[in-house]
Amino acid sequence: MNPSREIKLLAAMVAVFGLFYFVPMGAPRVEAALGEALALTQWYAREHVILCLLPAFWIAGAIAAFVSKQAVMRYFGPAAPKVLSYGVGSVSGTILAVCSCTILPLFAGIYRMGAGLGPATTFLYAGPAINALAIILTAKVLGWQLGLARAVGAVVFAILIGLLMHLIFRRGEKAKAAQFAELPAPPVTRPLAQVAAFFAAMVGILVFANWSGSTEAGFFAAVQAIKWPLTSAFALALALMAWRWFGLSARRLAVTTVATTVAALSWPAHPELAVVVAVAGLVWCTAGQPGEAGEWFEQAWGNAKLIFPLLILGVLVAGLLLGRPGQEGLIPSDWVASAVGGNTIGANLFASVAGAFMYFATLTEVPILQGLIGSGMGSGPALTLLLAGPALSLPSMIVINSIIGPKKTATYVGLVVVCSTLVGWAYGALFG
Repeated sequence: MNPSREIKLLAAMVAVFGLFYFVPMGAPRVEAALGEALALTQWYAREHVILCLLPAFWIAGAIAAFVSKQAVMRYFGPAAPKVLSYGVGSVSGTILAVCSCTILPLFAGIYRMGAGLGPATTFLYAGPAINALAIILTAKVLGWQLGLARAVGAVVFAILIGLLMHLIFRRGEKAKAAQFAELPAPPVTRPLAQVAAFFAAMVGILVFANWSGSTEAGFFAAVQAIKWPLTSAFALALALMAWRWFGLSARRLAVTTVATTVAALSWPAHPELAVVVAVAGLVWCTAGQPGEAGEWFEQAWGNAKLIFPLLILGVLVAGLLLGRPGQEGLIPSDWVASAVGGNTIGANLFASVAGAFMYFATLTEVPILQGLIGSGMGSGPALTLLLAGPALSLPSMIVINSIIGPKKTATYVGLVVVCSTLVGWAYGALFG
């Protein structure tokens, strides 16, 4: 028996007991915060799990099942050329344009396959932070200066934070590179073009199923009008490739396609039902199957078991503390508004920390900031929150910790917070 471990366990048990024993359940703020925690978790389950997380789990599973370690090492490995690895990491995140939680299964997939810590964290930051639609909306609603600063800052941050993570943990990265260099090269089972097309179809489903365009005329509005036909086209292409190239049952894929089509046409107002049917069919086509098909399911299910419970716990806690946009949790919104006025280092640091712990769904940060700016928030803290908020959240921190450990997670979070604070402060000093 380890005395130190037992003492820590006892302390945790006492803390949890004390929390539930002394919590003032009759207090209006506590009751409201509990309601907000449940409401935010319900909203997250309805809006993000089916359309965002389920496709992301299958993409992460496919990375482990169909992509060789050598291929990952070639583009993301510790020994890969820096321009290539960090460039691919930032561009990949830009294409996906997902929230801080949806990027997690994909980050876990490439990191466990041997990707270097630097390129992997570049990818982790870039996915939620570099979102073309969000940047355009920022410029339109909050001004072109802030939109441009967000775009430039996010791109630079993605690469800078990745490079700093690599330098800080370079000893471990060298050992990791040496370990993977000793692995024998696996036989090539299919052309790279086939694998690339397969992943492009899955990414297309993820991107267009979650497309959120403007209601006004323009490119994004045009895509919004045909998002579900585009999603369906990518799904059909995926089914055909899964049959021809990856050996999934044609009969089961055909039944799944028909059932998904019926669900989509029968309940057009609830497209998530069609997605549930499609995912259930994919489970039927892969679970228990020999070879790569079965491995695909096992890897996707493994990611879901690891990540989903932690995300739900994190969203619940975030809702309890901070509430939903426009609502309050245990922490009064007036505190936040008063703490981010002006352009002091303290105001920027507070904006960075608050943004890092809050959960922002894609695009929601803009109306939230619009309200805070109306309440007196300075331009520097506004940029700080834009750089830290979408890329981090309490739920994502919990999951990142389970993937790379507490030391690396704390370093990553610290870099995002410090860099966001300094850049926001400098921006406020120059343009505020």
